[in-house]
Amino acid sequence: MTREYPDEVAGPYEGPPRSFADRDGRDIEIRRYDDEFETLVEMYLQFDPEDRAQGIPPTAEKGIRKWLDNLLLDECVNVVAWHGDDAVGHATLVPDTEGASELAIFVLREYQEAGIGTQLIECLLGAGRESGIEQVWLTVERWNKAATALYRKVGFEPCDTSGFELEMAAKLAA
Repeated sequence: MTREYPDEVAGPYEGPPRSFADRDGRDIEIRRYDDEFETLVEMYLQFDPEDRAQGIPPTAEKGIRKWLDNLLLDECVNVVAWHGDDAVGHATLVPDTEGASELAIFVLREYQEAGIGTQLIECLLGAGRESGIEQVWLTVERWNKAATALYRKVGFEPCDTSGFELEMAAKLAA
């Protein structure tokens, strides 16, 4: 299958760093990943099993470490949301074999619905554009209305609606 990308470029989005107060008044900073591996492992160990989708993130520490090793490669783009010294969200762009990148985002449950996901994706897309990424896609479970609304808000459009999961795509460059 050839993935269809929208005609319109998403954004404009600027890459990190970005600081803001979330809807709960917490000071949040988003910045590119910079060798905070153990802190990310700790964040994913706290991840609520009900918030896992499509089998990720893994549940066991060994699986989390192996999974993060693949996401944190130099060719991937990673941004992390911080509340003080605690990682509370992580988003990544992972190159595929067709020259595009797959997006994944994770926010701890107690930080969801506070605007962090929107800021995290906007920073990630800005960082992706700065890194030369032109096309981004993702899959989301159809029932996840909050996530699909967020993805639409930042410029993603459905490109494959035939399966159990909805595939969406965005273009970062003309």
